[in-house]
Amino acid sequence: MSPALSYLDAARDVINRIHGTQMDALNQAADICSRTILDGGLVHLFGSGHSRMAVEEMFPRYGSFPGFHPIVELSLTYHNQVVGANGQRQAIFLEKVEGLGQTILRNFVLEPPDSFIVFSNSGVNEVVVEIALEARKRKLPVIAVVSGEHCAASTPRHSSGYRLTELADVVLDNCVPAGDAMVRVEGHPDLIGPGSTLGAATLVNCLKCLIAESLTQHGQPPIVLTSSYHIGGEASARRFDACFDDYRARVRKVYGATTG
Repeated sequence: MSPALSYLDAARDVINRIHGTQMDALNQAADICSRTILDGGLVHLFGSGHSRMAVEEMFPRYGSFPGFHPIVELSLTYHNQVVGANGQRQAIFLEKVEGLGQTILRNFVLEPPDSFIVFSNSGVNEVVVEIALEARKRKLPVIAVVSGEHCAASTPRHSSGYRLTELADVVLDNCVPAGDAMVRVEGHPDLIGPGSTLGAATLVNCLKCLIAESLTQHGQPPIVLTSSYHIGGEASARRFDACFDDYRARVRKVYGATTG
């Protein structure tokens, strides 16, 4: 079989597993996020490494809406350089440094009714565990998005002894096998074709749809970033401005009300 078809089969299996096992957890997570947004709070989003992509999948992009606060630390996520300044080695090193998560969150005002979604395929690196610990200290509900199989098989690295899943009020499993890569190529010893981005993006978009439904049912339909394909160029541009203005107003509090 073509390895491309093998990947498509593996991807289908990931989505089918999410469909079959994650709906209860998705509904619980959507309830937390909806209550946060309805009460005027923010759902904070954090991920290191390639988990940054799941953060940006949530907001901002077409079909998304305000209420979420992406926290993306470039030192942990800027992979374009690979080597040299801002290289991959530095990012991998930093996500294992205790104290960095605490330092990052000191830059923000975090308080109920806010909540937190932390993305990490392994769920054991020091920085993501520390982010969850700090969120819990501030009495914020924590939603973890991990590979359940990989996390369970991994040794905790943070000195607290916790995995991310052990700190979460709700765990969303991206349903990707341990090790992330999913395809065997004939003649090559290593697995190729990671699935964690696919799994996380599937969970994120299911979650967004459930939250939008809840907000609408409660009389607070979100301002959705909508393509000009659907509503025309002028209306789409106005929608973007309205959405970003709404977002700016929402995030003022986390920056000490200094955002212009």
